[in-house]
Formats: sequence, C-alpha cells, structure tokens
Amino acid sequence: MDYSTLISPALGILVGLLMGLTGAGGGILSVPLLVFFLGLPIAEAAPIALCAVALASSIGAILSLKNKTLRYKAAIFMAIFGLILSPAGLWLAPKIPNAPLQILFSLILLYVAVSLLKQARNEIRGIPEESRKPPPCLVSPTIGKLQWTLPCARALMFAGSLAGFLSGLLGVGGGFIIMPALKRYTDLPVKSIVATSLGVLAIITGGGAIFSAASGSLNIMVAAPFAIAALGGLLIGLLLGKRLSGSYTQLIFSIFTLVIAISLLAKGVLTLNP
Repeated sequence: MDYSTLISPALGILVGLLMGLTGAGGGILSVPLLVFFLGLPIAEAAPIALCAVALASSIGAILSLKNKTLRYKAAIFMAIFGLILSPAGLWLAPKIPNAPLQILFSLILLYVAVSLLKQARNEIRGIPEESRKPPPCLVSPTIGKLQWTLPCARALMFAGSLAGFLSGLLGVGGGFIIMPALKRYTDLPVKSIVATSLGVLAIITGGGAIFSAASGSLNIMVAAPFAIAALGGLLIGLLLGKRLSGSYTQLIFSIFTLVIAISLLAKGVLTLNP
C-alpha cells in the first residue's frame, strides 16, 4: 500500500484543525504540507488542496447561509470572476518549473504570515485599527443590503478574479485575498465577511477541483482521504476554537505559517541553485 494513503489523512486532519481554529485562511497550508511530507510538486499538490478547501468551505458556507450571515449575491458575483480565471491558473501551473512556483508560493505565504502576525499582536496589545475613509460597498441602513455601485462592483470583481487565478495556480483557497478585500471594500460585520468569504471559496475551489478532475490532473487516491480528513479536522477545530482565545490562536498560527514559508522558500532557492 502506498504510504501516502496513510500520511494524507493525517495531513488532512491537521489542515482541518487549522481551518477550524483560524478560519478559511488555514487552508493555505495545505500545499506546503503536501510538498514537504509527500514530496509532491506544487502543480500536483494544488488540485488536492483545492478538494480539501472546497469540501470544508462548502460546509461552512451552507451553515452560514442557514444562519443568514452569508451575503450570497456578493459571493456569487465575486466567484463568477474567480471561476473564469481559476482554470487559467490550473493550466499555467504545470508549465512553470516547480522551483520558481515554490518560491512564488513561499513569498505569498510570507506576506500572509506577517500580516496575521501584526494583526494578532495589535489585538493582544489592544491597539485600535487606523481610521479609514468610507468603503465603496456600503450596507443600506434601511434595507440592510449592500448598495451596488460601479466602484463597489469593480473592487469585488478584481478581488474575486485574483483569488480565482491564485487558487488555480497555487492551490490556495483565496481566503487570504477575499477576507481582507471584503474588510477593506465593505462595511459588513466580521461574521458576514467570514461567511461570504466561505461562500466565494466554496464556489471557486469547487469549480477548480472539478476542472482538475476532468483534465486528469487530480490524484484522487491522495485527494479523497485528505479532503475527508480535513473536514473531520475542521469540525474538531470549530469545537476547540470556542474554548481558545482567537488572538493567541492566530498568533500561534501566524508563527507556524512563517516557519513553513521560510522553509519552503529555502527549499525552492536550493532547488533553483543546486
């Protein structure tokens, strides 16, 4: 029996735990963990990671829709453009040598880790966020729905497109783009931002996973146990998350992500210059 059938569920549980404890952004570690422990190139690890993120975010989106916190119109709008560009990323990934792709992924991971580290530090120290001008997407105080304008549509379209392209190229869910974009361009409450992000991710990563399977680039023997285990880990993480401090959990996650990013960058550079 291929040892990957034993390792992939263990990695899936770990990824699911991180997603449950930290939100959808925890799925960004799927690819580096698959690269390190299964020795997969990023182009092969990406579709597997998409399956796990798609399954977990779909469950989260369904629960959010039931709780009426998901802004489904905004989620569908962003996801449409993400779905258009996701296949482009999946098509491009195998055509780029693994080492440069690995370096690109590690740099994005570094950016995410540093951003999360700063945010967690400010929350722990009680440092308030800087004041900002009104965002382009505002919730109407009378009907409680987003007021659609051209600047609002343009901002959400760009965020969805970028998330979709990187989702296909690197196997990341795109939550690290969607959530900051919704926070910056809308005045939605945090629960709605998280829920809407899950809705966008469910559609984009689901479409990417289907495209990968149809094109024959998905290793289903590794993806299936990894995704199912990630879902189990997610449910456990959600239960544990209710008992743990969000700020300190994010701090630990950001440090862990930083270590993974630096290790992945070093591996990519060494591969590039043997």
